[in-house]
Amino acid sequence: MQDVIKDLSELRLTYEKDALYEEHVAQDPHQQFLIWFNAALAAKLHEPYAMSIATADAAGRPHVRTVLLRGATEAGYDFYSNYDSQKGLDLAENPYAEFLFYWPELERQIRISGQVEKISVAESTDYYHKRPRDSQIAAHISTPQSGVIESRELLVQRFQALQDQVVDLQTLEKPEFWGGYRLVPNHYEFWQGRPNRLHDRLTFERIDGVWKLQRLMP
Repeated sequence: MQDVIKDLSELRLTYEKDALYEEHVAQDPHQQFLIWFNAALAAKLHEPYAMSIATADAAGRPHVRTVLLRGATEAGYDFYSNYDSQKGLDLAENPYAEFLFYWPELERQIRISGQVEKISVAESTDYYHKRPRDSQIAAHISTPQSGVIESRELLVQRFQALQDQVVDLQTLEKPEFWGGYRLVPNHYEFWQGRPNRLHDRLTFERIDGVWKLQRLMP
C-alpha cells in the first residue's frame, strides 16, 4: 500500500525562461496564438496541439477533458467529437466552452473562451476522410461515446467485426453522429511563468468588435 501524501509544499519550480510585455505582444490575439503555437511546434513538444476543453451542462456541472486542435483560423478553433458524447451533450445545452493549452517546457499557457458551433457537414466529412482508416472505424463503433461497455474485449471485438465488414470498401461514410465543432473566441489569456510567482498574464477581450488588451495580477 502506498503512503498517503500529506504535504506537497516543497514541490515547486521557479520560472525563468521568458517574459511577456505589452509592447512585444501582437495586437491581434489570434496572431499571438500563432506565434506561441509555432514556437511550441518548433520546440518539438509532445502534442502541442493537445488542449483541455471545459464545458458545462445546463445545471452548471463542469466537465474537462483533453482533445486535439484540428484547425486554427481567424474564424475560430476546430476540434472533432461524437455529438452524443458528454461534451456534445453539454454544448447542446450550453454552447460556451474554454480551451487551455499548457506547455510546461516553455512555461506558457493559453486560455481561449467563446461560443461553440458545429462546423459544416462538408468540412466534417473532408476531415473524417483524412483520418487513418482505423480511426474512421473507431468513430463508428465508439458510440455512444462515454457510454458504459462491459469489457475491453467487447470493444476490441466490435472494432474487429467492423474492420472485417468494410475490408473491401474503399471509402467509409462519416457517421451522422460524428463531426466538428468550432470555438469562436471572445476572450484570450496568455500566461508566461516568471520568477517569484510574478507571472505575466495578458488578456484580450472583444468589446464592440475591438480587441482590448489588459494585464492581470498574477
